[in-house]
Amino acid sequence: MKLSKQVTADMTIETLLDAEQARFLKSHPRSAAAWRKGEESFLFGGPSHWMRRWAGGFPAYVDEAHGARIRDIDGHDYVDFCLGDTGAMCGHTPAAVLRAAQRQLARGTTMMLPTEDSLWIGEELTRRFGLPFWTLTTSATDANRGAIRIARMITGRPKVLVFSGCYHGGVEEAHVEIRDGRIGLRNMIHPNGVNHAEVSKVVEFNDLAALELALAEGDVACVLTEPIMTNFGMIPPDDGFHAAVRELTRRTGTILVIDETHTLSSGPGGYTALHGLKPDILVAGKAIAGGIPAAVFGLSQEVAERVWKIVPRVNPRTRQSAHLGIGGTLAGNALTVATMRAVLEEVLTPANYGHMLGLATRLAEDARAIISAHHLPWHVTQVGARAEIMFMPRPPKSGADVIAGRRANLETLLHAFYMNEGILVTPFHTMFLMCPATEAVEVARHADVFARFVALLQQAKVV
Repeated sequence: MKLSKQVTADMTIETLLDAEQARFLKSHPRSAAAWRKGEESFLFGGPSHWMRRWAGGFPAYVDEAHGARIRDIDGHDYVDFCLGDTGAMCGHTPAAVLRAAQRQLARGTTMMLPTEDSLWIGEELTRRFGLPFWTLTTSATDANRGAIRIARMITGRPKVLVFSGCYHGGVEEAHVEIRDGRIGLRNMIHPNGVNHAEVSKVVEFNDLAALELALAEGDVACVLTEPIMTNFGMIPPDDGFHAAVRELTRRTGTILVIDETHTLSSGPGGYTALHGLKPDILVAGKAIAGGIPAAVFGLSQEVAERVWKIVPRVNPRTRQSAHLGIGGTLAGNALTVATMRAVLEEVLTPANYGHMLGLATRLAEDARAIISAHHLPWHVTQVGARAEIMFMPRPPKSGADVIAGRRANLETLLHAFYMNEGILVTPFHTMFLMCPATEAVEVARHADVFARFVALLQQAKVV
C-alpha cells in the first residue's frame, strides 16, 4: 500500500525528532539525571507540570540566567526567546529589579499593609492604560478571576464568553473551545465538576455574527478576550473587530475585559493604549513585576462606581466584612510592589520598548526572507516585541483555522532542533519575545539557526 505524501512526511518528522531528542540526551547528561531524580518527588517530574513540555524529551536544568541568556547545569548557553513565556519579558535579573528586591527584602516582604511605592504605581497604571482604579493580585489567573467575579456581581448574569482557542490562565470558564463544530473542554483538560453550559459561552474569534447572537440572550456577564489571540498561534483581529466588540458589549450591557498578559509586549500601555481600545476592565500579568509573581486589573470609572454601590469603599466597622471573593494575603505585598515600581519606572520604558520592537521586527523580517527564498507555505506574525513563525500559508482568523492547518509535529521538531542549537522558544507555541537585554547578534543567530532548520527539512524532503 502506497503511503500518502503527508503520511510519509509525518513519519520522517518523527524520525528527525527522535534524532534531535537523542542528541539532546547525549549532550545533557546532568539535566537528564536531574529529571529522573525529580520524577521521584514531583507529580509530573518538575515543580510545575508545564516543565515537562520541553521538546528535548526533558527540560534543561538551569544554573543561572542573566539578561537574554540562560546557562544550564551541563554548561550549555542559550539565547532565550522564551523568557519564561513572558514572565521574564524584562530580561533575567534586570539591575533595577534586583536593586528594588534586595532593598525591600531587607525592609520586609509582606505585611498586608500598603507602602508608599503603591501610590506611585497606582498613578502610573492609570497613566499607561487609562483606567482609573486598580487592584494587585499574585497572577493573571487571579486577576481574570477577580474581573469575572466583579462582572457577575454588577450585572447579575452568570456566563462568561470567551473565544475558541483562548488561554486566560486557570480560569475555569475559559477552559472551553469549539472543535468539529461542538463545544467541549480545550487542550486535553479533564472535567472538573463544572457545568460549562451554565457558566461559559464560546465563539470563534473574528466571528461578529456569532458574538452578537451569543450576547443577545442577555445572560453574559463579560466578554474575556486578548486583543490579539496569542496562545493558539497568533490570531490577529480583523479590521474593525474591536470596535464592533465594544459596540456589541455596550449595547447588551456586557462588561468587556481585555487580558493584556501577553500583548503587553506591544508597548508601555499594551495593545490597548496603542490602538485606543476602551475596556471596562483590563488585566496585565506575568512581566509587570520583573519575574516576581504578580498581576493587576483596572476598572473604568463606571464599573468602579457600580461596585461601590454593592460594596462601599469605606472601611468596614463590622468584624466580618465582605472580601469580594477575590485577592489573597500575598496580593499587593511590599516586595511585589517594590519590583513592580522598578519595572514600570526603569525597565518597561518607551526607550526599551523601542529597542525590543526593533529587534522583533528584524527577527520577523529575517524569518520572512528565509521563508520566501525557499517558497515555503509559512508566515510570520509580529505583535510589538513578539513574533511567531507558523507553519501555515497565512495568519489564521479563528481557532478553527488553527486546528485545521496547524502542524504541531513540525513545531515540536523546531523546538527540539533549536534547543540543540542553543535557542529557547516557548514550548507551547513558536513565539519569540525580545527583552531589553536582547542584542542584534542574538537575532542574527536565530536567522542562521532557522535557515539550517529549513535546510534540514528540505534535505529530508519534508517541505
